[in-house]
Amino acid sequence: MSSANMTIFRAYAQKSNPASLPPSVLLSHSETCLTVFDAFPKSIFHFLVIPRVRPPFNVYQLANLRSLLKCEKNHAKELLADLSREADNVKKMIESEMLKKYGFRWEIWMGFHAVPSMEHLHLHVLSADLCSPRMKLKKHYNSFHPKLGFFIHLSDVLSWFEAESSYYKTISQLKRSEYDPLLKEDLSCWKCDRELSNMPKLKSHLQEEFDKLSDQEKEKAKRKRKRADDLAQTSSPTRTSLNDDNSSPVRVSEEQGPHSDN
Repeated sequence: MSSANMTIFRAYAQKSNPASLPPSVLLSHSETCLTVFDAFPKSIFHFLVIPRVRPPFNVYQLANLRSLLKCEKNHAKELLADLSREADNVKKMIESEMLKKYGFRWEIWMGFHAVPSMEHLHLHVLSADLCSPRMKLKKHYNSFHPKLGFFIHLSDVLSWFEAESSYYKTISQLKRSEYDPLLKEDLSCWKCDRELSNMPKLKSHLQEEFDKLSDQEKEKAKRKRKRADDLAQTSSPTRTSLNDDNSSPVRVSEEQGPHSDN
């Protein structure tokens, strides 16, 4: 990957007017951050929330999570809170699209790579499926596996700020030597822990897992609609009572009885 591509997020973050980015790149932006489509999505939905370069930070302090956590603690925590708020907005957008396209919602992950391949801090917001044509290599998959540890959930990072200072100092070092080996771990399904021997088998299994979830949700929605229909039929009156003060009485004359043809 060229150096220009590796620093493209930094270029986005330094733009004075993010709205100048093409709609194929930019999803949304605020005063503090911007959200872009991941150019190589690893799930059905995959976005990146990027902090804009603003005081008290410079581009080097925002290079990655490790460099951010070396900064003044309260400032770092505030920036992560900004990213979290924006990620929540993105989550709502994703959930809306899930309902439109698939008829149900599923889990959404938010987190950082311990050792990112791209310059400039970016928070991944992606649907919990890891079903994508772009998911090709073991290191891609393991970098997003929610249980391995290379993908660090935003909630975990935020919890570090409440921990003992000695723990914060240790965990925030994010040593490459401790995280890189995780990318070489054997392949296993993040959902059921089943081990798979290669990527084609894993991808097929992940698609089966998603299809199974989709079928379950569709069946659940079908049962819900049926219950609603049954309840509606049960609660709706079959005829109006003649003694109901709010209804007009039905008058039947002797000449025109209920079985009259007239």
